[in-house]
Amino acid sequence: MKALQFTGHGGPDALDYVDVATPSIDADSALVRILAASVNPSDVKNVSGHFSHTTLPRIPGRDFSGVVEQGPKDWLGAEVWGTGGDIGFTRDGTHAQYIRIPASALARKPRTLDHGQASAIGVNFAVAWLGVIDYAQLREGETIAVIGAGGGVGGAVTQIAKSLGCRVIGIDRQPIDADSPAGKLIDAFVPFDKHTVERVRSLDQLCDGVDVVYDSVGGIAFEMALGLAKRRGRVVEISGTGRRRVELDLIDFYHNETQLLGADSAKLDVVESARLMRTIAQGFDKGKFDAPVIAHRYALAEGREAYQAVANGTAGRVVLLP
Repeated sequence: MKALQFTGHGGPDALDYVDVATPSIDADSALVRILAASVNPSDVKNVSGHFSHTTLPRIPGRDFSGVVEQGPKDWLGAEVWGTGGDIGFTRDGTHAQYIRIPASALARKPRTLDHGQASAIGVNFAVAWLGVIDYAQLREGETIAVIGAGGGVGGAVTQIAKSLGCRVIGIDRQPIDADSPAGKLIDAFVPFDKHTVERVRSLDQLCDGVDVVYDSVGGIAFEMALGLAKRRGRVVEISGTGRRRVELDLIDFYHNETQLLGADSAKLDVVESARLMRTIAQGFDKGKFDAPVIAHRYALAEGREAYQAVANGTAGRVVLLP
């Protein structure tokens, strides 16, 4: 089969378009023909050497959508999707024509999405769901501030929060595209700057802060995130942009009784992620969530160009079509 592979770290040029053996399966696994696979920023970082646990040589890629060609009889021909913190890192990933995964990791693709759209959901919605639902336990009627609302994760957080009946305050450096899934749903936009906390707290009924802060930026936004939380508010952190080590006023922190939560979807392998993907699929099929904006589609042979587009910060999702 054809695949993208890297044997050493570097930029997109470190990727080679190669012929490798199609994976063979056993009684506990399935072979999925990949019809679409998105390229995530974490895939670009993986090739660059950002993740020390990655073993080489490696086929990268975390998210996929495709059809089961070999495996359990009742799954043959089924349209499936998935993601995982192990695929593309410690097991070969999705930027290839086929992938072998455990049969227990099979999850049916939403009927309402085509394969390109479905392949662009996994990482963003998985870490959004993990932080919003599993950890922060956001409830109907609460208010959530989303730092980085214009990004892929922030957009997923916004959609999940609105599906619960929550008020969403979107925070970003640039205004959020009004036609994007997040832009259509946020209740108020606040610029990301030194006045963000006071601006949010000046909004109607938010003088005491918000119930939940989902900070998809981290690092440079950490103090802001803590400042937005009301007493006993929950703050979810998923990144450390620009600054790995942060400071906080410990007395203010415990006086406010803030709950600080870290969420890392990379800790969920493809089997564990399937639990989330099955639930998320129901949301799409019930019309609770909208498909992401696909900015570019590339053939697998154009993998370097696809990775460069993501490295350049292309707005919208980038998808490979093996």
